[in-house]
Amino acid sequence: MLTLRPYQNDAVTFLYERDRAMILAPVGAGKTAITLRAMAEMKRDGHARRWLVVAPKRVCTDVWPVEVAKWAPSLSYSVAVGTSTQRKAALSSSSDIVIVNYDNLDKLPADLPFQGVVFDELTRLKNPSGKRFKAFYKVLDRFPVRWGLTGSFTSNGLEDVFGQCKVVDEALLGRAKGAFLQQYFVCINREFGDWQPRRGALEQVMARIRPATFVLEPGVYKDKLPPCHVVEMRCDMPDREPDEKMKRDFVAEVGTREITALSAAAVTSKLQQMAGGWVYDTVTEAMDTAGVFKSYKFAHWFSRHRFDLLDEILEGNQQDNTLIVYNFVEELAQLKTRYPHLWTLDDGADVVERWNKGQIRLLAVHPKSAGHGLNLQYGGNKMVFLSLPWSLELYEQTVGRIHRGGQEKDVWVYVMLTNKTIDERIWAALADKRAISDIALEELKG
Repeated sequence: MLTLRPYQNDAVTFLYERDRAMILAPVGAGKTAITLRAMAEMKRDGHARRWLVVAPKRVCTDVWPVEVAKWAPSLSYSVAVGTSTQRKAALSSSSDIVIVNYDNLDKLPADLPFQGVVFDELTRLKNPSGKRFKAFYKVLDRFPVRWGLTGSFTSNGLEDVFGQCKVVDEALLGRAKGAFLQQYFVCINREFGDWQPRRGALEQVMARIRPATFVLEPGVYKDKLPPCHVVEMRCDMPDREPDEKMKRDFVAEVGTREITALSAAAVTSKLQQMAGGWVYDTVTEAMDTAGVFKSYKFAHWFSRHRFDLLDEILEGNQQDNTLIVYNFVEELAQLKTRYPHLWTLDDGADVVERWNKGQIRLLAVHPKSAGHGLNLQYGGNKMVFLSLPWSLELYEQTVGRIHRGGQEKDVWVYVMLTNKTIDERIWAALADKRAISDIALEELKG
């Protein structure tokens, strides 16, 4: 069994001493290892014999089984992912740990035979109005011990904190989100549900949850990892008129097509596509059955400036093993066309293993599938964001796939931005959200 670092042992003690607790620690700090060791000690001393672990699907299948063997080999486990029959078999097993993905929370039976529950990537439960949150909340009282693991409570704003705390301990911020909003926020626009934090609200909320939260001091952890260098790689759009027209009129002419956005949200998405040199166009056709229509989505390309810059980055790095982060299906299609040796996480059960052995030169990942839990630090130290997610959590978690314990080289993250486009707005928004997250971290440290 592997040995924990001193700060990890402190976190184990924190969990062991509390039935309701949260771990706030950077990506790769070993939250899974900490939790497994605490679970093993709880079972050893008769406080909680069986555990339910809730995590993103790929983390269920690729991370927890590996980590159990390393950090808590005395515990048995089953993975409740897959078909209904497979899930039922895992849930009815006698395993010490049953690991289930968030998508199946609403399918769990009411008579769950567990004493403890661990929410890995707690931010998945930030919305208390969600179907899965509501379904699981009905059986929450069956779990005397509840632990939550997260990298940031406030990745998209202070409002996110309520749901995460409620599922761990209602005593922290109360039972009703309405009361929480009334106490700490001001309603700017009730019709659109726009609430802005009151002055001092962040500090007050963090003070409330601090006793139940173990915060890993950045200074303790940062010296354990090599530096992470984030480099902006900028390029220009050859013809800015389609982009400007879309902003102004919600319409753009690309070739012979006139592409229309039906809402402000659609404009935002199309502007991000256009920053990459292409845009989706939706065509609707009537079917033989009266009143039935079918829609098709086509991508129209008008510039390859973003991919030309990607070629330069890869060439400049001597074709080192590189993770390429995409956000749109069309981007992945273009990557596959341009780089025949490119792999994705869906290209086989052993892709992660082959990457970590250095056998894959280019691996394309989507933030939502690679944003949590995967250990990719052994296969390379370069990452390129072909386009950016709006979520700070997804951005930081994706970077954390290679900037984590076990990485021995400096990490280089290249963020591709097209000048004078929405790329710059997204990048600035991520920086603003990071500022909120940093302030919250300082308040939790006390």
